[in-house]
Amino acid sequence: MATNNDTRILIVDDETIVRESLGSWFREEGYSVDVAASAREALEKLSQEAWDIFLLDIRMPGMNGLELQRKIKEAHPDSTIIIMTAYASVETAVEAMKQGAYDYIVKPFDPDDLEHLVRNAIERKQLVSENIQLRSKIDEMNLFHEVVGKSDAMRRVLEQVAMVSASDTTALIRGESGTGKELIARAIHANSPRRYLPIVVVNCGSLSEGVLESELFGHEKGAFTGAHYRRKGKFEMADGGTLFLDEIGDINLKTQVDLLRVLEEKKITRVGGNVEIPVNFRLIAATNKDLEAMTAEGKFREDLYYRVNVFSIAIPPLRERREDIGPLVEHFVKRFTQSMNKPIRRLAPETMELMRGFDWPGNVRELQNAIERAVLVCKTKEIQPDDLPLQVSDSRGKATNGKSLSDVERQHVKKVLEETGWNVYQAARLLEIDRVTLYNKIKKYGFKRIDK
Repeated sequence: MATNNDTRILIVDDETIVRESLGSWFREEGYSVDVAASAREALEKLSQEAWDIFLLDIRMPGMNGLELQRKIKEAHPDSTIIIMTAYASVETAVEAMKQGAYDYIVKPFDPDDLEHLVRNAIERKQLVSENIQLRSKIDEMNLFHEVVGKSDAMRRVLEQVAMVSASDTTALIRGESGTGKELIARAIHANSPRRYLPIVVVNCGSLSEGVLESELFGHEKGAFTGAHYRRKGKFEMADGGTLFLDEIGDINLKTQVDLLRVLEEKKITRVGGNVEIPVNFRLIAATNKDLEAMTAEGKFREDLYYRVNVFSIAIPPLRERREDIGPLVEHFVKRFTQSMNKPIRRLAPETMELMRGFDWPGNVRELQNAIERAVLVCKTKEIQPDDLPLQVSDSRGKATNGKSLSDVERQHVKKVLEETGWNVYQAARLLEIDRVTLYNKIKKYGFKRIDK
């Protein structure tokens, strides 16, 4: 076994023939072995060196094996200890296991049996170590860094994510298509106690009624034409973790009833089956629809609405948080230049101005696609307006056509800043507002000074 040379075993037994024969046998198997004739000698060796496995005899003069085990565990709680004894008794075995012994073997024993026990102990120790490392890595993989945005609105969203993540509360994420609802759901899961188990995603809007039922509940072999094998559904796959139902407003009334029953009973029955299967998952739902209006119209069950709308998070559209456009653009440019291995350094100033002025009806998803396309077609080290999709590049000169008060204010503030050379004091005086208000408007509209 490849791990033998790396495994250190200390054998503690007052019988010379036992410790010497076991020591010789394990050395032949490639282990690093030392022996001790008493508990006191074992503690002296333990103070000088580290050991992976301890084989302890129960009956020894002076300090016995159980007392030695307690002292080893006090100094090294993660130690793997196997108890050896010629005096088999339930009480002794129970006491040893209560104190944290890995296992218990009765003399006389076959060396092969003991070696098999040691191998199992080594594998368990490795699995525990790997699990600790994996959990540590998962803890470091906080998905907040993927949620890009510096606006007050996105800061509030992240505060809500942090608040709901620590609990098992059902969350409903609202927002237009493309605002990043699934990303927020993944951030909640990644920062929750369930993060070590999977998050299972179901896009309810893309599946027909029959397919969605089978997808959620699974099916038994022969449940319907084409069901050639038993299949677990998403409810079962999410057991212990999180189930994310995207576009929950698209679920038909029958499936709404079935979903409500699962949420209440925490049990499911596969399609074509008759066995109830317990499930334990945390539900996160998302929608771009007005569930309140749908409930009033009878298109969405009121009882299900109250089940899923326990903690609501609203993600504002990109046009209402323009100060996030710049950081998002930089994020996607960096991602796509790396994946496509292109030497693009930045966006031309007029290109960034176009990006900030565009309304992005498809929100972050549309912006991401626009950057991906621009990086793909760009032939220089600087993305030009013509590299953008037509709907964005053709918006040049149209930004001043907005008729809303916000549009007019945005253009006017920008014009005054440019005319004053970005002298905030002078611009604020011309606009007849204080500098703090002007700074807030610069932040609100995502203005960024461009030095010629």
